[in-house]
Amino acid sequence: MAGIPHDHYEPKSGSEKWLHSRLPIVGLIYDTLMLPTPKNLNWMWIWGIVLTFTLVLQIATGIVLVMHYVPHVDMAFTSVEHIMRNVNGGHMIRYFHMNGASLFFVAVYLHMFRSLYYGSYKAPREVTWIIGMLMYLLMMGTAFMGYVLPWGQMSFHGTAVITGLFGAIPFVGDSVQTWLLGASAVGQPALNRFFSLHYLLPFVLLGLTIVHIWAFHTTGNNNPTGVEVRRTSKEDAQKDTLPFWPYFVIKDLFALAVIMAVFMAIVGFMPNYLGHPDNYIPANALATPSHIVPEWYFLPFYAILRAFTADVWIVQIVQFLSFGIIDAKFFGVLAMFGAIVVMALAPWLDTSSVRSGRYRPMFKWWFALLAVDFMVLMWVGARPAQFPYDWISLIASTYWFAYFLVILPLLGVLEKPQTPPATIEEDFNAHYAPKDGGSAVVNPAE
Repeated sequence: MAGIPHDHYEPKSGSEKWLHSRLPIVGLIYDTLMLPTPKNLNWMWIWGIVLTFTLVLQIATGIVLVMHYVPHVDMAFTSVEHIMRNVNGGHMIRYFHMNGASLFFVAVYLHMFRSLYYGSYKAPREVTWIIGMLMYLLMMGTAFMGYVLPWGQMSFHGTAVITGLFGAIPFVGDSVQTWLLGASAVGQPALNRFFSLHYLLPFVLLGLTIVHIWAFHTTGNNNPTGVEVRRTSKEDAQKDTLPFWPYFVIKDLFALAVIMAVFMAIVGFMPNYLGHPDNYIPANALATPSHIVPEWYFLPFYAILRAFTADVWIVQIVQFLSFGIIDAKFFGVLAMFGAIVVMALAPWLDTSSVRSGRYRPMFKWWFALLAVDFMVLMWVGARPAQFPYDWISLIASTYWFAYFLVILPLLGVLEKPQTPPATIEEDFNAHYAPKDGGSAVVNPAE
């Protein structure tokens, strides 16, 4: 697919022409800032800049924290306390970093659910969606490894639980777990590995972010209607779009300022609200916390992991058919990772010819139930694995898989969608055209 027709950077002075012929960096920045963007984007299209800002914040604060952190089992916990008590501004830097991870996941979940609702994963943006899912997996891995570094009780025993999942893999599980930990149990080799990877992966994530943004230069942004920008001529494209600068940059910066005001309030007044008090106790292999829970952003998938016990009939059937190779523990691991895989396969599971959920009446209800289901999984993941929470997690997990594997494919056959507008310009004028029938006022926010 050819890119959206628009004016490209043209160097004027001799120095600009000299640089452009050798390193067209100015042209790349210009084309990015002036990228034609659908002018009917609403406020759910602000999460990209929030995610980019948060990634930069995490890298910057992480570099400062590394200057004072000691990755040794005997000194890791005390080095974190040293940062909190003795380093100038150290407590604020750590609180920025710690709560920045939560902001990261709030933004990414809203970003993903927006994409799922408006069909941003559908052709021609399948590769962009897959890159986004890879970025999400990297985020999860980076966040988990970062949670290990304070070397408190939840860090230590949470590491033992999560890495123990790999021990459930038939035949090679013990070897994989030992390879991950660098030893037979959680200790110094594991801390070294996770510290190294926690420092490295954000830079890999930054590279994937650049590729993710680069993909829009060809496919363009999706929009609430799901209708593509007209590419027949530059004049038609200009009727459907506005330059990213200044219209959307100003809108995104305004939204970022509001979100940062809330973020600063949390960091300043309740920085430990999303943490666990047991992690302020030094790691002790001989004293296991009564209830080990991961960070809140892992809870939905942790609930799915625990939902499929040996008492569940589908687990019993799979165990019987696999001659006992796939037991309940390994089935739970497969379900946890499978919950992410089915989300990644959405471009091929969604059979509807209409992209945006705005014009799909039945889809809206099922999607709303999916959003509620995700929140229920998050809630139940923090509860003990006992009645009635075990039943709630099983029902919620079942719906998660049913939505992607059954409901989404069937809706494309059973649902009668409404007709989207013919062009983005038509939708924009319908929302913003003056009552007297004059031309629409330029207002990219919905």
